[in-house]
Amino acid sequence: MSLLEAVILGLVQGITEFLPISSSAHLILVQALFGMTFAGFSFEILLHLASVLAVILYYRHDLIEIIRGFFAYFTKRTPQNKAMFWFAIYLVVATGITGVAGILFEDYISETFKAPIFIALALAVTGLFLIIIERFVRHGNRTEKEMTIWDSIIVGLGQCLALIPGLSRSGTTLIVGMFAGLTKETAVRFSFLLSIPVILGSSVLAIDDLISGDLLASTGLFELAASFVVTFIASWLGIVFFLNLVRKSKLVYFAVYCFIVAILVFIFQDALGHADI
Repeated sequence: MSLLEAVILGLVQGITEFLPISSSAHLILVQALFGMTFAGFSFEILLHLASVLAVILYYRHDLIEIIRGFFAYFTKRTPQNKAMFWFAIYLVVATGITGVAGILFEDYISETFKAPIFIALALAVTGLFLIIIERFVRHGNRTEKEMTIWDSIIVGLGQCLALIPGLSRSGTTLIVGMFAGLTKETAVRFSFLLSIPVILGSSVLAIDDLISGDLLASTGLFELAASFVVTFIASWLGIVFFLNLVRKSKLVYFAVYCFIVAILVFIFQDALGHADI
């Protein structure tokens, strides 16, 4: 892998990871269009770790508040501590649902639905539901203080849909969260914080390659470092950009973009079909 390829893959992963436009679809497109390939599953996991580091640092104050409130609830059962305690529980529940689904169905789903036509369809579905949730569904008014266990179950099940290539994890969790009646801000916050345990959990699968040095030997230290840094910076900018558009009720922009990419995938499905995806 050249330095330019490492930077491009890091940039694509970082920008698309937290936008409702499917990072998996974009990585597949980039690999096919430029004849690039990942240096193994562990390289992809490394890029995801850079993205999750951006989330942790961006939401560091929220994480401290949740952790502090969770443990404080055992001694001081104030309304604020109670809200943080249950918010943490909801994150665990949603993560558990996604983890079980991933173990049971990820290999089957990724193999069955990785064809370009399915990816195009998934992108179009994402765009459609972004428009529906933005224009035709009354926005919810429940924050984390009004969340219930059913919200976490619904969001966890919604996140399972992101196992299908072309369906965005951030997009599906945002959409189902808002359908459940959560405010945009709460749905986005829960979605982003939920990415931390999900990504860290999947990273365990590549721990052997990361420790053994196989990834370093096959890719190169400088290329790995460049990809990691670029992914981190792009992820941070993606988070800021997404939150800004969400506050301005501009989800329709992402919907239009999903439709455009879906059309491109459909048009070039023969070329993509012969790519190693």
